[in-house]
Order: sequence, then structure tokens, then C-alpha cells
Amino acid sequence: MSRDPLEPLVDLPGVRDAAESARDALGAVHRHPVNLRGWDKTSRESSWRGGRSSAAMEGATTELNREHDFDDPVMAGAIRVAQALDPDSLDKEVAVFRRAPAQSLAHLHTLAAADLVDDPERLGRPGSDPHIGPRLDLLVQLITTEHPNVPAPVVAAVVHGELLALRPFDQGNGVVARAVSRLVCASSGLDPHLLGVPEVTWLRHLADYQEKSLNFATGDPEALGDWIVFCCRALEAGATEAASIADAARA
Repeated sequence: MSRDPLEPLVDLPGVRDAAESARDALGAVHRHPVNLRGWDKTSRESSWRGGRSSAAMEGATTELNREHDFDDPVMAGAIRVAQALDPDSLDKEVAVFRRAPAQSLAHLHTLAAADLVDDPERLGRPGSDPHIGPRLDLLVQLITTEHPNVPAPVVAAVVHGELLALRPFDQGNGVVARAVSRLVCASSGLDPHLLGVPEVTWLRHLADYQEKSLNFATGDPEALGDWIVFCCRALEAGATEAASIADAARA
């Protein structure tokens, strides 16, 4: 049997410890008294904060109009994606993601880019570049394959980085990539209720996020490790954000 291609990544400097810290932090916040009973409310707030932060990373504005809707098309799309990952829809989205990741990607892109593309036929459809199809196929295989010896935070970081590097769609790739990272966390059991809000940290350190994701795309082992550790630390910080949400709900 061939070795899991992700396994060597776990041995890169700092990766194993960062992944364990992220897992422990998210596990602890799921045991928060509020989240034991009212996780649906805190998860919804997490999705909302994550969506807003994800859109802001793309330069979107957060201003609401008189109808309490977002005028910014990127923000509007990110909020639609966030709603697809809130407690009312998450189980269905995870089920599709596990069974047919390409279908889930298409759905997320349709939500994210509905107000961004001129031709609705482009929604959910990858670009025509000949390298996109084969790489998406590999990514789908990566998502649907079990990785028993690879911590879930590592898988989430790799899938996230691959989508940012590939940019399979004409618009909305960043929002989709971060949403897919969330789905990996949910479907793997790392963050089953999506309580964490890593997007807040990625937004705060946007220059590092952009630089490290570009370096990840080179395939250099040091760059791969840096990106994975960076993502794991954001997941850990996202658990702290989740704890503050739960504390506020208890107050």
C-alpha cells in the first residue's frame, strides 16, 4: 500500500505540535457549558463572523443598506456561504461534501459569486484552463480519502492552500477556499459544529496570509510547513474567539 502523500507534512517543523494544539483548543470549546446545550446559537454567530471576515479579506465593505442587506457583492456572497454552513444547513452541506466534494464546491461558488459574474452559466463551473480539471480531480480524491495518520488541521490547511493556489473559478475563490476549509473541519469531526472562527485571525494577519499562501503554491517544503502551522494557529485562535462567543451568550 502506498504511503499517504500528506503524512510527510506532519513531520515538517512545528506542524505536529501546532495541529495538536488546534485540536485540543477546538475540543475544549466544544465542552464549554454553553456549547453543550446551545451550540446552535453560538455556531450561527461563528458562521456570521467567519463570513464577514472572509469577505473583508477580499476587500469587501461591511456596510448595510436601508433594507439591512449588503450592497457589496462579495460580502453578500460570503454571507450566503456562511448561511449554508450554519446549524440549519450544515448537516446537509457536510453530507454532500463527503459524498461529492466537486458538487459542494460548485454550490459554494454559486452562492459566493452570484453577484460577481456576468454570465450565470459560469456559476459553479471551473475555468477552462487545461490544468484546472486534473488538479481539481486530485483535490477531490484528497478530500474523499481517509487520512488516519494525518491530523485534521493539516488536511484542512492543505485543501485550503490548494484551492487558493489553483483558483479554479473566475471569481470568489478566496471565500470558497475558506468555506471548504471549514467543511473539512466539520466533516472530519475536528470542529463538528463549526464553533471556531479562524477567519478573524486570517483577517488580522492578512499580509502573512497572502504571502504564506503564495509560498505554499511553490511546493517548497519549508513553505508548506509555514502555511500549515499558520493555519493551525488560526484554528487555535479561532477556538478562543469561539469561547468569547460562548461567554457572551452565557452573560
